[in-house]
Amino acid sequence: MTMHTLADAGDVAGKKVLMRTDFDVPLDGDGNIAEEFRIIRQRPALEELLSRGARVLLIAHSSAAPSFEPLLPHLERLLGVQIRFCRNFAEVHAYWDDKGTVALLENLRSDAGEEANSDAYARRLVEGCDLFVNNAFAVCHRAHASVVTVPTLIPSYAGPLVEEEVAQLTKAVQAPAEGKIVYMGGAKASTKVPVIRHLIGKAQRIAVGGVLANDIFKVLGRDIGASRVDEHAEELLAGLDIHDPRLVLPTDSVTDDGRIADIGPESAAAFAALARGATTIIWNGPMGECEDARFAAGTNALARAIAESGAWTVVGGGDTIAAVARAGLLEKFSVVSTGGGSMLAFLGGEQLPGLAALGYSAS
Repeated sequence: MTMHTLADAGDVAGKKVLMRTDFDVPLDGDGNIAEEFRIIRQRPALEELLSRGARVLLIAHSSAAPSFEPLLPHLERLLGVQIRFCRNFAEVHAYWDDKGTVALLENLRSDAGEEANSDAYARRLVEGCDLFVNNAFAVCHRAHASVVTVPTLIPSYAGPLVEEEVAQLTKAVQAPAEGKIVYMGGAKASTKVPVIRHLIGKAQRIAVGGVLANDIFKVLGRDIGASRVDEHAEELLAGLDIHDPRLVLPTDSVTDDGRIADIGPESAAAFAALARGATTIIWNGPMGECEDARFAAGTNALARAIAESGAWTVVGGGDTIAAVARAGLLEKFSVVSTGGGSMLAFLGGEQLPGLAALGYSAS
């Protein structure tokens, strides 16, 4: 079955569109939006719907903000439209009756029905709506009400961002193994191992840093001191040949208080050399604790090498994107995925429930 996209929706003039967006961004110490990238990526879909005469109710969740209300001025600036804020479903119904153009419902996760994938909650979301557009690739790996149940209730379509992410990540997976270099790092190894299993036969090299490298060193019996590792590292790595020559591990490290905090200069140089010979590069996860400038050298060196490689490049994951942005290199990457867990699940060959709900099949 082919994924249904906004191009299949036909005439939407005057239609009431429920649009799943991605506003789950970090906030600074003053409660302001600290990372605008994901929100800005929602703007083209909204502009397309409005230009085609639709009325739009935006729905999203935030892990950092209990309510979207204080963020409304910032959201309006980033999206370029005036937005009516709806605290509850009664206010949504009033919005539809008043024939407003754009509204935003309160944080979806303020209602337990969202994460519980409640059918009743999904039905309240679609009440009065003519069609649904999912433009939030970053939540497509979640079996939540607004992601998987809403599409079963009204005609539903993938937004242009979801369509683009699927196309670009498919291209990355299907690119020839020769010349394809994959970098995996970060603090959460459990989501990276399935990607390595899936791509190890589809890449020339997979270079590993972060906690995942620590896990491998632990299983190999190497001394990693007080470094962070997964409690069940052996179970996590079961079925992965950690001696595979295509798997590249750090050869030195930067330590702090008995723990590995970054890859060392020798490893950074070796990882950078891989990038210089690549035609396709996929990167998710910093090489160390790069939020601390003392331990950012490895990640920064890799970012520069990838940006200067001349390869077709894909980067994703909130921490990785933040690190690349701090280095001023984000615009030098071919594809910047809005997905963290969803990007990894897709690269790992999983069927994402949010995509399946729109007619997409990973097979």
